[in-house]
Amino acid sequence: MNMMKVLSCLILSLLVVQVTGVTNVHVAKPKKRNVLLIVGDDAGFETQVYNNTVCKTPHLDDLAKRSVVFKHGFTSVSSCSPSRSAILTGMPQHQNGMYGLNNAINHFVSFDNVRSLPYYLKKRGIRTGIVGKYNVGPDSVYPFEFHYTEEDYTITQVGRNITFMKQCVQEFFDTQDERPFFLYIAFHDPHRCGHTQPEYGQFCEKFGNGEPGMGIIPDWKPVLYDPKDVIVPYHVQDTPVARADIAAQYTTYSRLDQGIGIFLAELESAGYADDTLIIYTSDNGIPFPSGRTNLYDAGMSEPFVVSSPLHKQRWGQESNALISTVDITPTILDWWNISHKSYKLNGEYVTLTGKSLLPILEAEPTSGWDKVYASHNLHESTMYYPMRVIRNRNYKLIHNLHFRMPFFIDQDFYISHTFQDLLNRTRAHEVTHWYKDLQSYYYRPQWELFDVQHDPKEIKNLALDSKFSSIMADLKKDLLSWQNITNDPWICSPWGILENSGPYQQSPTCMSFDNGL
Repeated sequence: MNMMKVLSCLILSLLVVQVTGVTNVHVAKPKKRNVLLIVGDDAGFETQVYNNTVCKTPHLDDLAKRSVVFKHGFTSVSSCSPSRSAILTGMPQHQNGMYGLNNAINHFVSFDNVRSLPYYLKKRGIRTGIVGKYNVGPDSVYPFEFHYTEEDYTITQVGRNITFMKQCVQEFFDTQDERPFFLYIAFHDPHRCGHTQPEYGQFCEKFGNGEPGMGIIPDWKPVLYDPKDVIVPYHVQDTPVARADIAAQYTTYSRLDQGIGIFLAELESAGYADDTLIIYTSDNGIPFPSGRTNLYDAGMSEPFVVSSPLHKQRWGQESNALISTVDITPTILDWWNISHKSYKLNGEYVTLTGKSLLPILEAEPTSGWDKVYASHNLHESTMYYPMRVIRNRNYKLIHNLHFRMPFFIDQDFYISHTFQDLLNRTRAHEVTHWYKDLQSYYYRPQWELFDVQHDPKEIKNLALDSKFSSIMADLKKDLLSWQNITNDPWICSPWGILENSGPYQQSPTCMSFDNGL
């Protein structure tokens, strides 16, 4: 099959205000548009914004009142570094090269000639800063001018200590620099920490709480939750062990929320509240079964709140548009009227498949915005389980490319109390109180088709049901087209190999292995 590529290009426009013939009169400076991007780490819907009445998030609630709340936000990949690379490039992980985690021995990085959001903003004279979790690379691709990250300090300090983070934000704002700015605040809350820092609890819920050996975060007032009161998501077993995990998660979500309140207050104190676009979302699903590293809705669905001071007419409203984290870069570029210029990456033209969300802040769309895509290859370097997904309002198709391999569990989640509870109950042949079993969780079919309208828990696989053959064929065709546009190296997997150089340079072709797939 031919894999021909297309590309669109735009240009930049700048607003210039000139005042002449006026003396001894104060003339207000034209407002500069700014952006504040806030990303939670493994954050889900544990907030009153999304109808969780137990986990208290008053600052997110206040932000939502000044925002459009998206009910159908999705990540393009359910893993930390790949997701952050997609957020900052507008490209899925298979297109930008960040196939897995960047940290430690994993060492995945984006391609050297990828043009990221910080790259474009720097070219246009916009000041860029990051406070918190970086976990992408190389630095040449993601050139933040101002940075306090885990490469400078411990991740708990820059991603969980909201007092230290506040000081970093104050330093960013305390400047005579009059350029517009992009500030990216990347929390490490509410990520698990039982694997790396178990002394602080399963979610670092004890870090900075003032107890002996835990240190103190002056700006944090810990909120504790009774495990009996938490809301157990459908994809998590309802057991005392899992409930205790969720209660700890809630405490760290409350810390994230208090941090958001602090940073928004700093934004206002610095005089930027009336000219700053604010986006809040997360990188991937929560670190529980079917969540992070999965492309079921529990792993793909994300909170997504967007506040624009220029679109007050939609404040406090909800949107039913299906949106993705790859829409963030096009949105921010659009905020400054910056074009995504044409360039080649690995010999292929780059086409951004994401779209600007700004039109939705004007009015709810009556058409379009009805499908999203996702792409996952790895999390840790040993967790090779490539998946491709298309999801629309009615159906979701998951292609498990290496379906004959077992699905892997990451180190962080494996050692968690929740997974150990599942594992121990399974080994002892006890009731798990879970909606799945480990055997079917590990071993998945090549194709999974779900009617997400009538089966939102994605339990009944319709892929082999002949009544849905035409729907499945259409979804496969659409998914393949997206893989083609985004230059997916896995486009022929698992049944063949892509030949796209030498005699096939002008007509890339999938060639079969004759492996029965």
